[in-house]
Amino acid sequence: MTSKVAAIFEANRASGRKTLIGYFPLGYPTLQESIDAAIAMCENGVDILELGVPYSDPVMDGPVIQAATVDALAAGFKLRQTFDAVRAVTEAVSAPVLVMTYWNPVLQYGVEKFASDLKAAGGAGLITPDLIPDEAGDWLEASDAYHLDRVFLATPTSTPERVKRASDLSRGFVYAVSTMGITGARSEIDANARKVVAEVRSTHTGQNTAVGIGISTGEQVLEVNEYADGAIVGSAFVRAYQSGGLEELVETAKSLNPNH
Repeated sequence: MTSKVAAIFEANRASGRKTLIGYFPLGYPTLQESIDAAIAMCENGVDILELGVPYSDPVMDGPVIQAATVDALAAGFKLRQTFDAVRAVTEAVSAPVLVMTYWNPVLQYGVEKFASDLKAAGGAGLITPDLIPDEAGDWLEASDAYHLDRVFLATPTSTPERVKRASDLSRGFVYAVSTMGITGARSEIDANARKVVAEVRSTHTGQNTAVGIGISTGEQVLEVNEYADGAIVGSAFVRAYQSGGLEELVETAKSLNPNH
């Protein structure tokens, strides 16, 4: 089964390039503007895109992303619009598009239907921050049926058994959480990130790892790429858009691009 996301990591490694994964919330500030923002990110250095589904109880998201998703919901974002956005982005750029979503909206929509609609829209798969592999039976089945990537999290407090489960069952990459707590830019990347990446690699040598939570500068993106397969940036993109719209978002993407 070919993974669109794994193929990017493989191609970048083969050519000596580093990998930047960028997050942007759907529907912020409007659906069309979030699509335009996502396309601009991919055109200016983002290799793999995460589109975040706004959710009323975003336990893992920091204040910057929370504020944006609250605005998106207030502006009337509907879950089904996820697929319209994924289709619009994948028709415009070649970067694979992952949807990052809490699990409850997928359950409400229907796991098999969500997988089917995501595949039809050109999506690469899902990142599910609050779904652990032990409780993911329906998603494992649906993602296999529709050849979708599935990204589980490994954290500094994950047991070796849980890291192994996440490593074995993720497809595309394992999301290595750099520090405990919520997303948002931090001045230093926690040394725990190296520990999580090392644990993933010790349990599953062929698995990709990308580090997220707290990465906000080009230097940090380069640093993370020295020991992991990619760096994930979210809040810095959202903050740039909040501050200066599409123009500042593009400048931020360029400044974070590890291959420029």
